[in-house]
Amino acid sequence: MDQPGVQQIFFQHVKSNLAAHLSLVDEIAELLNISNDSAYRRIRGEKPLSFEELKTLCAHYKISLDQLFHLNNNSFLFSGPLISKDIFIFHCFGFHELTVFKIFFWMKTIIQYPMDGKDIQVLESLRENVFKLTTKMNEAYNKLSSVEIWNDDSISATIRQIDYYRQSRIFPSDQYALNIYKDLHNMIDHIEKQVEAGCKFSVNSKPAPASSPYRFYVNEFMLGDNCNLAILNNTKVVYINHSILNIIMTKDPVFTEYIYQHVQNIMKELICV
Repeated sequence: MDQPGVQQIFFQHVKSNLAAHLSLVDEIAELLNISNDSAYRRIRGEKPLSFEELKTLCAHYKISLDQLFHLNNNSFLFSGPLISKDIFIFHCFGFHELTVFKIFFWMKTIIQYPMDGKDIQVLESLRENVFKLTTKMNEAYNKLSSVEIWNDDSISATIRQIDYYRQSRIFPSDQYALNIYKDLHNMIDHIEKQVEAGCKFSVNSKPAPASSPYRFYVNEFMLGDNCNLAILNNTKVVYINHSILNIIMTKDPVFTEYIYQHVQNIMKELICV
């Protein structure tokens, strides 16, 4: 790497993905087992990174040089975190019975974790710990402005899941299923309140002047896929669903711009509620 400009771009990318409380110099020095002064010289581009050092940093920060430097190799790079293809999970988090059911459904039906009907009661015993975690996640989600596009299947899929488990007599009782249906109904009511207000806010609270904007579109025709587009500090990120529960992610600028323009065109044809 004999071009300081390229090396500086690399470290700028590393810094942009670093937690705010972490020092780039300290991180690089520790990872490469060098002094802070040596780390500074590499960050400024005064000393080229060796291939071994580059490999170490790319592996640790999960960086693709193809993607970072826009190398023209006619391919798109994806990485794969897990996320649900269903009602956006953050909407469920304020509703305990619905959240517990979703966790149980994914573990038993999708992941094929060995569970029976009694195990859902075990999950119930973890309700308090789950609630603490999901409350924090919901609060973080509500700080982000967002646009959502829903169609009939966005809700009917969950209804079918609940009904399947009820008919299979996996629930302890019909009343248990009814409680989940009530939670689903309450969740939809809360989403409607947010749509009317045009902003996000937590369950049992009211909109505030600093509430994040929320736009909701009704899609009356089927889309060809199910994906999420995020824009973070002018960087576009696309998450695409596969294998029911899994999602792959890419920051490739060509691909993400294509998806962005596609979404913009779709929204022109939809109804903004």
